Amino acid sequence: MRATRNTENIMEDIKQYMKGVGQQARAASRIVAQADTNAKNHALENIATAILLNTNKLLAENAKDVASAKSNGLDDASIDRLTLTEKTIKGMAEGLRQIAALADPIGEISDMKYRPSGIQVGKMRVPLGVIGIIYESRPNVTADAAGLCLKSGNAAILRGGSEAIHSNQAIAACVHRGLREVGLPETAVQVVNTTDRAAVGELITMKEYVDVIVPRGGKSLIARISDEAKVPVIKHLDGICHVYIDDEADLVKAIRIADNAKTHRYGVCNAMETLLVNANVAAKVLPELCAIYIRKGVELRGDDASRNLVAQMKVATEEDWHTEYLAPILSVRVVANVDEAIDHINTYSSQHTDSIVTENYTKAMRFLREVDSASVMVNASTRFADGFEYGLGAEIGISTDKIHARGPVGLEGLTSQKYIVLGNGQIRV
Repeated sequence: MRATRNTENIMEDIKQYMKGVGQQARAASRIVAQADTNAKNHALENIATAILLNTNKLLAENAKDVASAKSNGLDDASIDRLTLTEKTIKGMAEGLRQIAALADPIGEISDMKYRPSGIQVGKMRVPLGVIGIIYESRPNVTADAAGLCLKSGNAAILRGGSEAIHSNQAIAACVHRGLREVGLPETAVQVVNTTDRAAVGELITMKEYVDVIVPRGGKSLIARISDEAKVPVIKHLDGICHVYIDDEADLVKAIRIADNAKTHRYGVCNAMETLLVNANVAAKVLPELCAIYIRKGVELRGDDASRNLVAQMKVATEEDWHTEYLAPILSVRVVANVDEAIDHINTYSSQHTDSIVTENYTKAMRFLREVDSASVMVNASTRFADGFEYGLGAEIGISTDKIHARGPVGLEGLTSQKYIVLGNGQIRV
């Protein structure tokens, strides 16, 4: 009975704590929404300076997290993402300065048109309000998220993973210093100070205080957030990305693109997971391309036609076409034509990023129109699906949703638009 009471007390404490965080964020969001560009940019510059001045402090706090993660058996890849170095700290500061250099989207007016009544109707870009961001391992996300939310006029509630609590709190102190120095409320960026997972449950259901949730992490985290949230979520679950090599492709280009799309980095959401090759060129391109993959240690899983050309391939199962490997494993299928390629992609793709390699303009345009993904490419590696590469400066994540934001989510993706009307005494008759 006593244990039950203690649990209930802890839950109530977390509920009250998160309610307070939400109330403070809502109040701060109204102030940040009114802040001019100079104030926001100066805050970003000040945060960057504070991060650099506190390099030793950040490294010391991060060392606590890394030591704890190792003692708790965290895997090497997670520890790598968790670890801060002088280089990554300089990168955080540089990222904030890059955000400061971006155009401020807030207040931008577009599409102004006169109506027959004499009124002018257009749209103005405005902040979303309060953005909750839930992420794992990477402490640099704390700085990136704070900077993007601030520049787009939003308040942020950041809930990092328990493994990075000391690092995130140290970075938050730098953020708060930068906000104070320009007279903006520290509560414009709050880092949740409890590692209890119940805080996440509260954050994603606080409809009265939070306008949107952005989860960044593994599939299980994002799936949980998507299933349980009562607040709108900007997300992607999988990155099952495809490259289709057409029979009218430049095969030199095709090999370079397909190699890069898979082997540039394996554990990222925009890496190719399935290669589709037109039957008319499969015998020319697959042996040469697969020799590159095999030399780089990529495990190949193919359909019958692919395995007839490359003996080292294992048998691809139905499950393989549905799988985001995030590893040196690749599914390969030979298709009859662009129609079959598009059909395969729209059946198995996670609607993240898909690319065609072809010199045929008509096929390229068909692929762009008919493939239902957030990023669709012609003659380019899927690895370009990234906010920085798209000229957004930075991104809060990548969305495969179809409403509001789709693809890499930068400053504009953290805003909305409202209609504005300019009149001169008109009344409706």
